[in-house]
Amino acid sequence: MAHQSEELIIEALDVHKSFGDLEILKGISLRVRKGEVVVLIGASGSGKTTFIRCINLLEDIQGGRIRVNGQAMGYRERADGSLVRDSERNIARQRRDIGMVFQRFNLFAHMTALENIIEAPIHVLGVPRAAALIQGRELLARVGLADKAAHYPSMLSGGQQQRVAIARALAMKPKAMLFDEPTSALDPETVGEVLQVMKELAEDGMTMVVVTHEMGFAREVADRVVVLDQGELIEQGPPEQIFSRPSHPRTLAFLSRVL
Repeated sequence: MAHQSEELIIEALDVHKSFGDLEILKGISLRVRKGEVVVLIGASGSGKTTFIRCINLLEDIQGGRIRVNGQAMGYRERADGSLVRDSERNIARQRRDIGMVFQRFNLFAHMTALENIIEAPIHVLGVPRAAALIQGRELLARVGLADKAAHYPSMLSGGQQQRVAIARALAMKPKAMLFDEPTSALDPETVGEVLQVMKELAEDGMTMVVVTHEMGFAREVADRVVVLDQGELIEQGPPEQIFSRPSHPRTLAFLSRVL
């Protein structure tokens, strides 16, 4: 379990999101404290991925507020309390604080593992190349790939590519990490190596919000498990409570299908 503080890193208040007439998020509120590992579970189509994409401003919201480190994400608050969308430059700056790891690895195919990791620190943060190379090698070692620095993505397994993607996100020194089903595209034999890296990040105190179908990981690593169903947050609590004594019948129905 992570070492938590009372400091709020992510705060979502009554978040609404629709695609056309289809309401995907129906007023989600969630607070994540520094060092906390929150795992989102629920059936496909329940809104989990959409929600974390809203946190990182990859999706616009139609209602509610999202704050990261106390700042409204993507919007500036007017004196009357209404919101106006921020500039793309400010939004890009805010995104730096939140690392995101996707189902697909999105590595640059023409760059080596090490080059993928140092690209953003050099060009976005202005880190000198020599310092970025040192940090990049340290991060590759941290995810168990010290010997793969010169390998291109096509030379790596899916699990290795996903670990490079995690190292790339960490290179920006984020305040929090979002994981969107990071193992769902992997062969079964490489799932464990990615979950192990995530477990070590949690032990190191990284603030994490994880969407996953890996119930064993949720049970073992989460400080809190949050259940989404049809765009609503129906239940949340410690893993032991959610998995052993769920209070909502829809949680019970979901768990009976996946456990």
